[in-house]
Amino acid sequence: MQNVKHRGSSFTLRMLSRSPWLLHFNTGACNGCDIEVLAALTPLYDPERFGIRLAPNPRHADIIIVTGALTKKSAERLRRLYEQTPDPKHVVAVGTCAISGNVFRNSYSVVGGADNVVPVDLYIPGCPPRPDAILQAIVRLLKSIREEADRIEAAKTVAEEQ
Repeated sequence: MQNVKHRGSSFTLRMLSRSPWLLHFNTGACNGCDIEVLAALTPLYDPERFGIRLAPNPRHADIIIVTGALTKKSAERLRRLYEQTPDPKHVVAVGTCAISGNVFRNSYSVVGGADNVVPVDLYIPGCPPRPDAILQAIVRLLKSIREEADRIEAAKTVAEEQ
């Protein structure tokens, strides 16, 4: 998680790590990962204990979760959705299709993984990944965001003392 680039002030990063709003973007494919993401957001796994909630639209989202292979048409929609999401924002590619295109990668309309369109901060491999693995990975991302906020705050304190 050390190579994740967090954008924002220590305050905004700290708030994001405590109460992230997820926006789920399903591009299609077999919908296996889509089902697992939705399962991870049910009371059985209780994502709200970590403050994780679903955002109604991109303007309220902090983290975009991408599932499925990106086609030319869905790539443009993902790009627009990414631009509409306010900073600091993070993108999570869930499943092998969102990471590389998987079995659809040689199709004429598939552009490959989500990182061909937007910067991806976290990859969750699997076909499909288990709901607990999805939730655990998002929690690790939140921990990484919190650590970055602490680093920014410590650097600011050191600079003020000098």
